[in-house]
Amino acid sequence: MKPSREAMQKVPMSQVRPFYRPRRTCPFSGKNPQTIDYRDVKTLSRYVTERGRIMPRRITFVSLAAQRKLAQAIKRARFLALMPYIEK
Repeated sequence: MKPSREAMQKVPMSQVRPFYRPRRTCPFSGKNPQTIDYRDVKTLSRYVTERGRIMPRRITFVSLAAQRKLAQAIKRARFLALMPYIEK
């Protein structure tokens, strides 16, 4: 039996949307942000797929400005042979 409309309005939002997830934020902004540095290969490798492609923003939740800096740092690290262009 479905609850009435009045009963639905009194239910807290956490019960109405059982699959609610808090919004993810950019790891390079906010409190304790990470720095984007081409020499930090460990951090940069988190944003590259196993095939060597740079991951898109919609998957990594990185802001637009940080995504541009991240791509530039990855390309610079590849050029200096700190990271591979392609993984077999």
